[in-house]
Amino acid sequence: MLNSSGPRTLIAIGLIAIAALAVGLLVHDAQGGLIVLIGGTAAVLVAAGTGDPAPIPSSRPADKLARGPANVAEVLESIIEPVLIVEEGRVEHANQAARTLLGGHIVGEDVRLAIRHPAAAERLTADRPPPRRAISLVGLGTLDQRWEMRVSQTTDKRRVVHLIDQTGSYAAERMRVDFVANASHELRTPLASILGFIETLSDDKAGDDREVRGRFLKVMFGEARRMQRLIEDLISLSRIEAEKYRPPSKPVDLAMLMQEVHAELADTPDQRGADIISDIDGNLPTVAGDRAQLSQVLHNLIGNAMKYGRPGTPILAKLWKDQTGMVRISVSDEGEGIAPEHIPRLTERFYRVDSGRSRALGGTGLGLAIVKHIIERHRGRLDISSTLGKGTTVSILLPPTPAPARSAVKLPPKGVVIET
Repeated sequence: MLNSSGPRTLIAIGLIAIAALAVGLLVHDAQGGLIVLIGGTAAVLVAAGTGDPAPIPSSRPADKLARGPANVAEVLESIIEPVLIVEEGRVEHANQAARTLLGGHIVGEDVRLAIRHPAAAERLTADRPPPRRAISLVGLGTLDQRWEMRVSQTTDKRRVVHLIDQTGSYAAERMRVDFVANASHELRTPLASILGFIETLSDDKAGDDREVRGRFLKVMFGEARRMQRLIEDLISLSRIEAEKYRPPSKPVDLAMLMQEVHAELADTPDQRGADIISDIDGNLPTVAGDRAQLSQVLHNLIGNAMKYGRPGTPILAKLWKDQTGMVRISVSDEGEGIAPEHIPRLTERFYRVDSGRSRALGGTGLGLAIVKHIIERHRGRLDISSTLGKGTTVSILLPPTPAPARSAVKLPPKGVVIET
């Protein structure tokens, strides 16, 4: 098969044929002319066959092999975090996440104006290649946001700026630090009181006075009990968090559980036990739960209402199935109420609206945090509503136990009669 040089090959063969004819006429030797013709033609064909092969048409156009700016933009848009490409100090490309964070006008703008942060300016415009380590940007976007900026350089001297949101990680770390600090403070305060009274009692004069000694021992016992409650709550919270992703599966009769909790709290020396009123729906499905943890939830919620409600006012604990099919528990008191700005933070560990009053009433600051984690483990929901001067209502919604699937009825064999 002839390739693209076919016309030149035919001309060469034609010239060889003429030369062979001339040889035959001049020397009157037809055999010699035939040899010249065959040999020359073979040489031409071999030479033509060993040339460069014709290019094979590509199945992909050249523009698909060389990725252009449109394809770069598509790649950037598929990244959920803010990414910018900077060329000669100006923003050449920015994905949607970057435009949302920094503004839609940043494309074509000086990168120092696009990312207005002192710590970022040198890294973005320095002549030397940027270092690999990331830098932290505080306040970019909003005052509370924290970003990690990484800058790399391509072979054509462009810079790729990648912003990673670290706000959640910082908040989690801050919560951990605050938790350790608060726990240390809550334990240190009663411990310091106990140590102070022990030191006073070691004095001969105070130790010999029976009345003083009895008063001091009573305070020490109260502080020790406070430490014990705090340690128990810390252990309980740790255990609940460890089990958070293992939903309980045993059926729990909440009506019976609420009656038991009511009886326990009404029998305490606290006069507020007589103010508890239980309103329980008699036709309730069971819930899939951990009975001990749900008992702890009821104790914490009714206990809070007893502490913070006004003496002599009713504490209403209701249990019913609402219109959505969920099992709902609500505990209401007629206390001073809670200001709206405090409500979102009530489930934070150690958060108190009134620290002094809470400690005086024996609160550890962990009760609602424990309730929140238990309800999350049970795949439920916790709601808190309050009106200043009127009181507070805490509501819990729990999914009922799924009804068991009906098994197929097995019919007796034909001809067999079962008497009933």
